[in-house]
This record gives sequence, C-alpha cells and structure tokens, in this order.
Amino acid sequence: MSLIIAFGNPVYDEIITPCIRTDGRVLSGCSTNACLALTRLGHQTALVGRVGADYYARFCADLQHYGITAYATPSDQTGGFRLIYDERGDRTLDVLGLAPPITEVPACCHDAAAVIVGPILQETPVSLIEQLAAVTTAPILLDPQGLLREIGEDGRIEHRVTADFARAARHCTVIKANEVETYVLTGLDPRANGSAAVRALRELGCQIAIVTLAEAGSWIDNGERQWRIPAYTTEARDPTGAGDTYLAGFLHAYLQDQTDLYRAGCVGAATASIWIEHTGPDAPISLAEVERRTSLLLSCDPDAILD
Repeated sequence: MSLIIAFGNPVYDEIITPCIRTDGRVLSGCSTNACLALTRLGHQTALVGRVGADYYARFCADLQHYGITAYATPSDQTGGFRLIYDERGDRTLDVLGLAPPITEVPACCHDAAAVIVGPILQETPVSLIEQLAAVTTAPILLDPQGLLREIGEDGRIEHRVTADFARAARHCTVIKANEVETYVLTGLDPRANGSAAVRALRELGCQIAIVTLAEAGSWIDNGERQWRIPAYTTEARDPTGAGDTYLAGFLHAYLQDQTDLYRAGCVGAATASIWIEHTGPDAPISLAEVERRTSLLLSCDPDAILD
C-alpha cells in the first residue's frame, strides 16, 4: 500500500451555508481533507501539522478513527475558520485560531509515493517545500491556498502572492489552484479564459497546473497539451474541501497512470462531487462510487482534449 504524506495544519471549522450549519467546529483543513479522501480510496496516509492543547486529544482520536497516521506537534492554538457561504457559493473566512508553521519533516518522507503540501494559513513556508524537495524524489503536489492568505485588519482573510512563490513552484510536480488563487497568482480570470490562466499558472514553474472552477469544471496543462475537465453535476450542500478532495482523486489516478491526465482530472471531479454533497469529515467516498461517476464523466465530453 502506497504512503502519501500531507503537510498542513489541521483545523476545526464552523461552516455556514444556505443549506447547512455545523453543530460547533468540525475537523477540516486542506491536507486533512485530502488524507480523508485518499484513505477511502485505499491509500495509506499520514498528516503532518500542529495542533493546540484544546483540540490535541480530539485530533489524535479523530485521525485514529479515520485511519490516518498523525504527526502532530503541539502548539498554543488550533487553527480554524468560520466559513460563511452566500447563495452564489462565495465565502468569507473569519479566523477562529491560528497554529504556527510546521518545522519537522518525518523520516517517512523518504519512502512516500507522493507528498501533498496543503497549508491553510502560512504554515508551510517556501523553506519547508525546499526541504521536502531535498529529501524525496516523490511528486510534490501543492495547493497554494494557505500561501496566499493573510489576516487583514478586520480579522478576515485577504489574498496576496509573495515574491518567493516561484521558488516553491519549481519544486512542484503539480500546482492546483481555484479561481481566486489563480487570479492572485497570474492576474488572469480563469472564468473568462481558462486556457490562458492555466498556462500562466504552469509557467510559474511547476510541471502540471490545474485550475478548478467549481460547477464549470477544471483545466489541466502539462506544457504540451491542455485538457478541459467537466464537473460532475450535483447539489453542493457544502463546497468546503472541494478542491482538497479533487486533488486527492487526481493523485489517486495519477499514481496509477501519469500519462492519462484527462482521466486523472475526471477522477478528481468525481471524488470532489461526493464530498460536497455532505458536510464534515464523514462524506461517504468509496472507490466504487468514484469509478462510477468517473465513467460518466469520461463518456460525456469527447472534445475535452485541446491542442
């Protein structure tokens, strides 16, 4: 069984959408959600992050319950957000807690089949990504959301890109960004021109770029060709973690066949579609259902491969 190790602080979030409201704070986080999905797809996963004393025991119990190995370092606070979505799916994020940067790289990174870097708020600095690249030859997949966030004067999250982002990008096999992150990184609106935006994202230095656009699907660029991936149509009761689980599904397929990026994108879309139908870490992702939805996506868009 392949080991996939993910770096990024776990969070306990409060989530409010037009459809649901969580009963208190629930386990979440970019790397956490990816591990949850990958475990249900049959992979051995490990999560590296920092957790405060207030949630430490709960976090360790949660990860044991979900079959994820925890490499948790105690900190003063546990990260978390209050996420409020409007009818369009746009959201505001209020910070409920902030854990410090990750400083330890477990020895198991040497044997990992893949490494995910999925920060939620500046806890995986470029120096950590450079350190990872020095100790593993496995593909490194970056979700840049947490590298682009900072806390504004009103306590809410704002987005900006730092001058050293290109240093991180050149160590990454894959960078997956949503439309807001793509705009921050490239200055291009992927809704207006997805092809140009995903190309600009790849040109930052990674080998493969992915831009996700919710119900509008996603784009993939590997420098030789582009693919437009359809979305699996469903009711998005809670979009939190959609991109995280898309990346998990993509990686699951990528490790099976690195040449078929269109199928990998469809597996990512299928995986995310199950996740957004539910709230919290218990979404019933299964390999059989992911494969069923992937088959439907593969049959619905014959013109998705673009030169």
